Amino acid sequence: QVQLVESGGGLVQAGGSLRLSCAASGSMSSIIVMGWYRQAPGKQRELVAVVISGGNTNYADSVKGRFSISRDNAKNTVDLQMDNLKPEDTAVYYCYCNAKIREFTFQYWGQGTQVTISS
Repeated sequence: QVQLVESGGGLVQAGGSLRLSCAASGSMSSIIVMGWYRQAPGKQRELVAVVISGGNTNYADSVKGRFSISRDNAKNTVDLQMDNLKPEDTAVYYCYCNAKIREFTFQYWGQGTQVTISS
C-alpha cells in the first residue's frame, strides 16, 4: 500500500500564488508517475501536471506558463508551484501516483486539498 499526504491548499486572491506538496510513503519498488489532478464542482477530475520518473513533465494547457511541477525521487515527494492563479483554478486538488509494487503497478490518490481563488 502507498499513502499520499498533501498539504498547501487554501484561499488566495486572483493573481496570487500557492504551493502544494505531496509525500508518498509505503511499500513500493518505485514510483513511475507522480503529480496532480483537480476536480471542480460539477466537473470531471482532470490532469493538472504530472512528472514521470525520467523527468518528463506533462501539463494541462490551461496551466502552462503558470504552474510548475517538481519531484524529488529520493524523497518520493512532488510539489506544484501555482502562480498567477485564476478563479477557474478553484478546485479540490488531488495528489496522484502510479507506483510499482513487485511486478504490478497500482494507482493511488491523496485525500484532496481545497484550492479557492477569489476574484
